[in-house]
Amino acid sequence: MNSIQINIVLGNDRLHGLFSINKVIIKMKVIVIGGTGHIGTYLIPKLVTANYNVICVSRQKRNPYVLHRAWKDVTHVTIDRVTAEKQGTFATQLIDLKGDIVIDLICFTLESAVVLAEALMGKIQHFLHCGTMWVHGHSEKIPTNEEQKRKPFGSYGINKEKIETYFHSIHQKDGFPVTILHPGHITGPGWLPINPVGNLNPEIFLRLAKGEVVILPNLGMESVHHVHADDVAQAFMKAIENRQNSIGESFHVVSEQALTLRGYAEGVAEWFNQKANLDFLAWDEWRKKVNQRDAELTWDHIAHSASGSILKAKRLLNYKPRYSSLQAVQESIEHYFEKEGIITKHNKKLS
Repeated sequence: MNSIQINIVLGNDRLHGLFSINKVIIKMKVIVIGGTGHIGTYLIPKLVTANYNVICVSRQKRNPYVLHRAWKDVTHVTIDRVTAEKQGTFATQLIDLKGDIVIDLICFTLESAVVLAEALMGKIQHFLHCGTMWVHGHSEKIPTNEEQKRKPFGSYGINKEKIETYFHSIHQKDGFPVTILHPGHITGPGWLPINPVGNLNPEIFLRLAKGEVVILPNLGMESVHHVHADDVAQAFMKAIENRQNSIGESFHVVSEQALTLRGYAEGVAEWFNQKANLDFLAWDEWRKKVNQRDAELTWDHIAHSASGSILKAKRLLNYKPRYSSLQAVQESIEHYFEKEGIITKHNKKLS
């Protein structure tokens, strides 16, 4: 009998990382797949601090983006998921770790989801999958809520929607204890945020900092919805703590408000004590002025124009994002400018 099963027998329906039976301390085991990436950087220290026994499964190719003393208490298991799945051993290796809770941050195909879920059926108490706001496709009614019909486009959104549909079906049919969290544009120190033209070109932030012209596609009224990686980690913790409300459900995990591209540009410029110097071009003209990769990224973001509601996560999980979209971006850009030795004049905290 694993630790969570013991907890349930005792009639305690709240999940804790640490409890005692006959004065014997028992730690519940959480397996985090892909734990050294954006979300895991913040999630794993929270799990350790909450007294969970944490196993981080990854390729061990990089360190977390932000160091934390909690990492010394983490068990690292090196598995290359792609290779292991090809060999048909990934699910078996996960089962052998005997986790109570499994958090999958890097599942991108239906085939991966099916193999893992079938193997874990009846062997764990909670499975959490990281989805994406892009399961919704083009934004229609905004802010978009979790119950709106899915109309994904592009391979990423389509595959994630297939995974979500599958997980809900096996929850309804077989009681698989799944929770799905859909982040927006994940942001934090150590990687570049989606910028006010909808791509990853850091030059846009430099131009805004210097008061130089930035050309936005169309009228700059499409939207992007950022979320700090720390708030995504918070949402995973809340889903575990409130499993009675989270199992069988999908939740958006974004900041309180999305930003239009125009509002985003103006907010960043204000941080640098500048007035945004903006110009606008119709899409067909705008895309000719940038490289192919930037154009592709921008099109993906303005075509989706994500704007998600978090009312459900607030109500059922008590999710409370600490960062606004601009605050999340600010922390990321401050880190990037410092790393690159870029000196700018700014003395204003964004809201």
